[in-house]
Amino acid sequence: MGTIYQPQESNIQDLKVTINDTSLVFPSEETQKKTMFLSNIDQVLNFDVQTLHFFNANPEFSPEIVTERLRIALSKVLVPYDFLAGRLKMNQESKRLEFDCNCSGAVFLVASSELTLKDIGDLVYPNPAFRKLIQHEKIDHLEKDDKPLCIIQVTSFKCGGFAMGFSTNHITFDGISFKIFLQNLASQAFDDDNNNSKPLAIVPCNERTLLAARTPPRVSFPHLELLKLKVPIGEELNPTVFETLQEELDIKIFKLNSSDISSLKEKAKDENTPNAKITSFNVVTSYVWKCKALSFDAENNSERISTVLFAVDIRPRLNPLLPQSYTGNAVLTSYASATCHELEEGPFSKIVDMVSQGGMRMTDEYARSAIDWGEIYKGFPNGEFLISSWWKLGFSQVEYPWGKPKYSCPVVSHRKDIILLFPNIDDGINSINDGVNILVALPAKQMEKFESYFHKFLLA
Repeated sequence: MGTIYQPQESNIQDLKVTINDTSLVFPSEETQKKTMFLSNIDQVLNFDVQTLHFFNANPEFSPEIVTERLRIALSKVLVPYDFLAGRLKMNQESKRLEFDCNCSGAVFLVASSELTLKDIGDLVYPNPAFRKLIQHEKIDHLEKDDKPLCIIQVTSFKCGGFAMGFSTNHITFDGISFKIFLQNLASQAFDDDNNNSKPLAIVPCNERTLLAARTPPRVSFPHLELLKLKVPIGEELNPTVFETLQEELDIKIFKLNSSDISSLKEKAKDENTPNAKITSFNVVTSYVWKCKALSFDAENNSERISTVLFAVDIRPRLNPLLPQSYTGNAVLTSYASATCHELEEGPFSKIVDMVSQGGMRMTDEYARSAIDWGEIYKGFPNGEFLISSWWKLGFSQVEYPWGKPKYSCPVVSHRKDIILLFPNIDDGINSINDGVNILVALPAKQMEKFESYFHKFLLA
């Protein structure tokens, strides 16, 4: 039955990390200096995303060897990913962001900790101290406007284990294309006795004009999931999807195991909703939406309309299909809306159907219409909250010469308008697909209600 996640070990707040070396890494071969078009989806994702990848000690690969292998591998992948060695700039004529592929370099940090991997505690529980494992603010020798798009930090622990930390501007990748980047980085880290160039795991498709707006733009849907910008995008380099308000939040991780998810799928079956797609993601999203909407602290909450947002990969939904290896952001925000009364009193199958319909709404024409909407209005996703799923991206399945990560996770910023789904540690005993962790950050009273509903509805 659904539970609240309890850290298995205490989480130390001081990881005792020292930065030993900071350098720039450049492409191993000469690359063309050029500008790169960025789609309307890319344009509104100008913020950094940090991920961590923890590795157990491997006697054949000391942290020193790993560090050098990664440095060389990075220089090799910066050839096909030349934009990662470039910088983001505003085109003053078009008032659009674009990549300046100018070979300024990616940043590579080498660090060490006085602790062991075991010392730092539970890797699943989001520890704020993990930010020390990707210290992008430590790059003090670069000019203020010379902001790198890719930073890698390798931190070795006393046990011989280590962490790879990545900080990349979201404009560079979505989750799917970042995994492909990791696969390509890993492929170049394997040794070759003859020093021959090694093939990439997957050749990236960098042609972002594939998601350019149509000429002229044609908005054929109302796009209730989008909100017009008050400030023209050309006047602000760092727009954010949601407003960030400073307030005290309780933070908890709720866990649904595979049996819980199977039970939710059974509840979702109903002859009145025969077209609903009863997937693990849809039932978990529906369940979280119900709990979150009803936890809202307001008078007459039952008549309030709640809107949940979630990302949909449009690669397989376009006509013609977008290449699976497309490098940029190929996800659009879909949504489902209902009154809180409908969410509380209606059958669970109906909620799943609404989420399912939200996903199925994303056809080729709908996606093209949303991209064209961005051309005209320069807007953001618009809803009560966003479910951000790292659940099945599979970062921990990437095979490096020294093995797969013990665990991969984002560095979390606690926001009440973003609920995060992420997997368990794949320790060979518990399958990586055995359930999901749900990170929720809410004011205390709302958290109390959320927790109550979370347990109540599973038993219903």
